[in-house]
Amino acid sequence: QVQLVESGGGLVQAGGSLRLSCAASGSTFYISDMGWYRQAPGKQRELVAITTYGSTTYADSVKGRFIISRDNAKNTVSLQMNSLKPEDTAVYYCNTRVVTGTVYWGRGTQVTVSS
Repeated sequence: QVQLVESGGGLVQAGGSLRLSCAASGSTFYISDMGWYRQAPGKQRELVAITTYGSTTYADSVKGRFIISRDNAKNTVSLQMNSLKPEDTAVYYCNTRVVTGTVYWGRGTQVTVSS
């Protein structure tokens, strides 16, 4: 079992920045992927960014604005979000996948970008 706790969400004006953090605990030895997803009201949950074994993938909508970083020693993953837009408003979920294929989710943190 892996537990994920997110922090860092909030309200920001368009053009501003926020940094999300996620701390993993439990069976962290088996973690392979760590990343972030988001879900806006009335929309499906979508990938924002994910890192696995040194490679990273970003959604096209956030490329050049968001940066994902991972600290394997501390079992944390962060998302630096710059040049935020109102369409970035969503609940952001930390996500991890262990080597067995099991996926774990955090409870989510709200990010609201005002125009």
